[in-house]
Amino acid sequence: MSIMDNAVYVDGKRTANPASIEETCEVTRERGGTAWVDLAWPEPDEIRAVAEEFSLHHLAVEDAIHAHQRPKIEHYDDVLFVVLHPARSVDDDGDGHIDRVEFGEVHAWVGPDFVVTIRRSAAPDLGAMRGRLEQDPDLLRLGPVAILAALLDEVVDTYRPVVARLRGDIDQIEDQLFSRDPEVSYRIYEATREVIGLQRATGPLVDMLQELHDAKQRYVGGEPGTEHLDADLPQDPLWVELLRSLRNVLDHAVKHAETSGTFRALLTNALNVHSTLVTQEQNEEMRRMSEISLQQSEQTKKISAWAAILFAPTLIGTIYGMNFDHMPELHWALGYPLALAGMLGLGGIFYWIFKKVGWL
Repeated sequence: MSIMDNAVYVDGKRTANPASIEETCEVTRERGGTAWVDLAWPEPDEIRAVAEEFSLHHLAVEDAIHAHQRPKIEHYDDVLFVVLHPARSVDDDGDGHIDRVEFGEVHAWVGPDFVVTIRRSAAPDLGAMRGRLEQDPDLLRLGPVAILAALLDEVVDTYRPVVARLRGDIDQIEDQLFSRDPEVSYRIYEATREVIGLQRATGPLVDMLQELHDAKQRYVGGEPGTEHLDADLPQDPLWVELLRSLRNVLDHAVKHAETSGTFRALLTNALNVHSTLVTQEQNEEMRRMSEISLQQSEQTKKISAWAAILFAPTLIGTIYGMNFDHMPELHWALGYPLALAGMLGLGGIFYWIFKKVGWL
């Protein structure tokens, strides 16, 4: 089974590392602790096996198997099913700069005495998160709600480098808009795609965090049909600090969601400006082509006019250059002067006509 870690915590301390899910459930019940099972890219049969041991709702199980769920939080009796979309910054060429952003998927079942996490993303590092929680047993003693709060904090933190990268990309796009860079449209498309992914991840997350924060209650095991968060929080400093942390995560999520909306508006404006500039360039090119076409038309008129003017003497010269025996004009004394006069006269008439119509 694709179990990355499997532990049972009692009073915030790891007390057992069960070898199987069945053993995890048994030890948790015997010791009255909290179980945390972490799975990575599990197969459907593995998910069903875990769901059977922890009596998870079949609808949530189907969502976990098929994945590609929107971020959400759902209540199934005394178990919460949480879907999160963490972000991972990828450096393809190893130059230290983020080349692209990938959005993964993390599922979590949070019950009265257990947490089951399913990763379908390289980020966040749940192993490192578990290590930090184990170093603070007082916080981990609060049970599944502390693990859920830490998970939400880790996921929200994955958006910070994405926001920073997008801010830099948008600044560069704005600089490129008026430089006539042909790659700017592709950069706008790529940035918009990433911003939409960020909006899809952070938008629902704000409502989820708001729901958890506004409840101001802790996880308790209750009768079927009761909610997780159905008891007033005790005045325990750890609970107060946990709620403050949750409120801080909510503030960050709201900030990222609002920033992503601003980014999308900026990119939409940039795309509109780019489209306007491209249209202007096309109009200018069409105007230049029209001017060239008009110039060519004027030249064609002049060439046609001179061709017509030269046609008259050519016609007369061609007729009287045929050298037939019976052409009386060839024997006239005035034949040659008349032919020249006809050539000049017709040429002059044609010249006057074309000059009048503006072809010359």
